[in-house]
Amino acid sequence: MLSDLRGRALATLRLSVTDRCNLRCTYCMPESRYTWLEKPHLLSFEELTRLVRLLRLLGLERVRITGGEPLLRQQLPRLLEMLTGIGVRGLALTSNGVLLEKQADALQRAGLERLTVSLDTLKPEVFARVAQRQELQSVLSSLAYVRGLGFKEFKLDTVVVRGINDEEIVDLTHFAAQLGAEIRFIEYMDVGGATRWDSRLVVSQQEILQKLGATYGSVQPLGGRGSAPAARFQLGNGQVVGVVASVTQPFCADCDRLRLTADGQLLLCLYAKTGLDVRDLLRSGASDSEICSLLGEFWAQRQDQGAVERTRVRGRSGYVSLEELRANPRLEMHTRGG
Repeated sequence: MLSDLRGRALATLRLSVTDRCNLRCTYCMPESRYTWLEKPHLLSFEELTRLVRLLRLLGLERVRITGGEPLLRQQLPRLLEMLTGIGVRGLALTSNGVLLEKQADALQRAGLERLTVSLDTLKPEVFARVAQRQELQSVLSSLAYVRGLGFKEFKLDTVVVRGINDEEIVDLTHFAAQLGAEIRFIEYMDVGGATRWDSRLVVSQQEILQKLGATYGSVQPLGGRGSAPAARFQLGNGQVVGVVASVTQPFCADCDRLRLTADGQLLLCLYAKTGLDVRDLLRSGASDSEICSLLGEFWAQRQDQGAVERTRVRGRSGYVSLEELRANPRLEMHTRGG
């Protein structure tokens, strides 16, 4: 098994298929304009499939399709069919849910087994404030539809921002229980794209659990986390929730993830500013063995622990400036798989 300099094995790939999104969530895309990746530079489905096949030779086990909003990529089920065709199992996808109702059946038939939908609020006025779009009903309709499709894993992701949706933690937990989904609360992170991040807006794991405990009583940690980003807890009613505490309790020591931008930059960390240009490799005529060797060297020299390093920054604010983001759109959160 291939390991990096900190002994972490390669196991998971977050595969971005587009940098475009049909929402403008303020914790990710708060600005009025963005620089987009050039479409001819986006990796084709054939290139993506080849890369995944080679990474599997190095130990890759799990693939999650991301964006931007991945359902904006045309003919996405065909990519899933191609990935299942090379033996990938347990395919996962993260979506904002706006387009999900119309595409869910085709995605499931193509091999999608694990589905995560972002849902930050149940209130139309808060949704409009956070997402800067009036699409809550589309998301709720999609959730009502997919709950009956029997995905092997069905989760909700909620980014908690103080003064915006932190008073909905219990309501969202109750909604997830009714939906038959596991909800994961995510601390507001200062990654690329979060140009208006402020540490005072972060609702910590401790605060989230205190709010849940006040309603549900017992909140017991569950073991067996492994390399998963979320710590899981069982509430007094038996319901299980997760918390991704990347700001206050980073999990870098167990991170097994590679990230791929839609235009072929392979990144070792969500906070990485540079990566490996696999698009040029794939289009240069390099052999499978040559590419495999470079991929293996890339992971083997990894020592990134970006979230841990951010905790050491005094007077912490946004990770990169707006000027840097406009000069290099690959630094954007919506470009590197969220």
